[in-house]
Amino acid sequence: MMSITFSPADRSPADASSRTRVGDRRRLLVVASDFAAVGLGVSAARVLTGSLAPPASISVLYGAVLLVLMSVFRLYHARLATDRREERSRIARAAVLSLLAVGLLAAVSNTAIDLRAGLAMLAASVGAVAGEREVLRRWFASRRRVGHGLWASILVASEVDGARIRSSIEADKTAPYVVVDQIDPSSAVDADGLLSTVLALAEERAAQGVLIAEGSLDGESANVLVRGLLDNDLHVDLTSTLSDISIERLAARSFGPSIATRIAPRPRGGWRGRSKRAFDLAIAVSSLVVLAPLFAVVAVVIKATSDGPVFFEQERVGRWGESFGLLKFRSMVVGAEALRHELDGHNEGAGPLFKVRCDPRVTRVGRFLRKTSIDELPQLINVLRNEMSLIGPRPALLSEMAEWEAALHGRLMVKPGITGMWQVSGRSELSFDEYMRLDLYYVHNWSLLVDLAILARTVPAVLRSDGAY
Repeated sequence: MMSITFSPADRSPADASSRTRVGDRRRLLVVASDFAAVGLGVSAARVLTGSLAPPASISVLYGAVLLVLMSVFRLYHARLATDRREERSRIARAAVLSLLAVGLLAAVSNTAIDLRAGLAMLAASVGAVAGEREVLRRWFASRRRVGHGLWASILVASEVDGARIRSSIEADKTAPYVVVDQIDPSSAVDADGLLSTVLALAEERAAQGVLIAEGSLDGESANVLVRGLLDNDLHVDLTSTLSDISIERLAARSFGPSIATRIAPRPRGGWRGRSKRAFDLAIAVSSLVVLAPLFAVVAVVIKATSDGPVFFEQERVGRWGESFGLLKFRSMVVGAEALRHELDGHNEGAGPLFKVRCDPRVTRVGRFLRKTSIDELPQLINVLRNEMSLIGPRPALLSEMAEWEAALHGRLMVKPGITGMWQVSGRSELSFDEYMRLDLYYVHNWSLLVDLAILARTVPAVLRSDGAY
C-alpha cells in the first residue's frame, strides 16, 4: 500500500490529548457565548416591549428551554456548526419550539403572554445567537490560519486527486484540516484491505478523521471504507470533483439506496434582474448627488495640476461582449496609452492583465486618486447608462479578452461592476488563475445577498488600499 506523508510546517496538528483539551475548551466557549447571547436577546426584547413583556420567570424559562433545545439539535457538534445555513435553521427551529413550549405552559398556568412580546423575544434571541455564532466562526477561522484547532486527517485519494485536495487546503488557510498522511486506494488488494490500512495509519498518526476523494474509489470500496471508519469513531469528509459552487446551493437527499446532491439554479433574469437594476439605480443616483462636491473638487485639482481633460474614457468589454466607454477621473498624462509599449518589459500584472506598480505615466494627483479608488467614481455614470452594475466582474480591455481561455468568456453573461469579488480580495496581488476563479464564481453563484456582502467588504478594502496601485 502506497503512503505519501504530507505535513506542512505551518499547519501542524497537535497531539491527541492536546486536541481533546482544545476541543473541550472551544465547546465550553461556544456554550458560554450562547448563554450570554440568549440572555442579551431576551433582555433586549423585554426592554423594547416594556409593559407588554411577559413575567421574568417566563423569559428565563424561554431562555433555558432554548439552550436545551440547541443542544438537542446538535448545535454543539463541531461538524454541523461549520454550515451557516444549517446552523441558523436549527437555531430558528429551536427558538420557535421554545416559544411554543413556554406559551403552552403559560396557557396551562393561566399566564398571559402578549403575542408581540413573544415574537420580539424570539427574533431578538435568534438574532443575538446567530450574530454571536458568526463572531465565533470568524475568530476560530483566524485561529486556524495560524495553525490552531486543526483536524489531523488521513487523505484517501489517487496522486492526482490528492494533489488537488492538498492544494485546496493550502489555498484556504481557514480550512480545519491538516493532512498527515495519504493513501492511494488503487494499491489496495480489496475494500477490506483498504479499510484495515487506513485504520492502522489513522491510529499510528493519531488522526481524528479521514478525507476521501470520491472519484478515487469505486462505490463498493467507498461504502465499506466509510462505514468502517465511522464505526471506529473517525470523522469522514467526502470531497467532490465539483468546485466553486456555493454550499448554500447544495442539499443532500436520498436517491433510492444512494445519496444525491441537489444544486439549485441561480436565475439572473425576472424579478431578480429587475431588483438588481433598481438597486443599482438607487445607489448610483444617491451617490452622485452626495458626491457632487467631491467630483467638483477632483475636477478642479486635475485641471490645475496637469494638462488634459478631467475624465478619461476607455473602451471596455461589457455584457455579451458589447463594448462601451468606461469613465474614470484621468490619473495619467495625456497620450498614456500610446506610451504603454515602452513599459511592456515592466509589467507586474498576472496573465493578460497589465499593471506597473510605479507607472511613470501616472500623475502625482493620479497616484492619490488610484490609491483611494476615487478615480473609479465616474463609473457611477456607466451604471446609470446601464453599461455597468455596482457589483460584477472587472470590466476587461479588448486586448485582454483576446487572451482569455474559453471558460473565462462566461463572465460576459453579466454586466461588469465597479466593485466585485476580485476587487475586495486583493486585486493586483492575486494571480490570474485566482482572478478567473473569482469572476466565474460570482457569475455562477450570483444573488442579491452576494452583492450586498461584496458591497459591505468594498469600503474596508478601499480604506486598506488592497492591491491598489
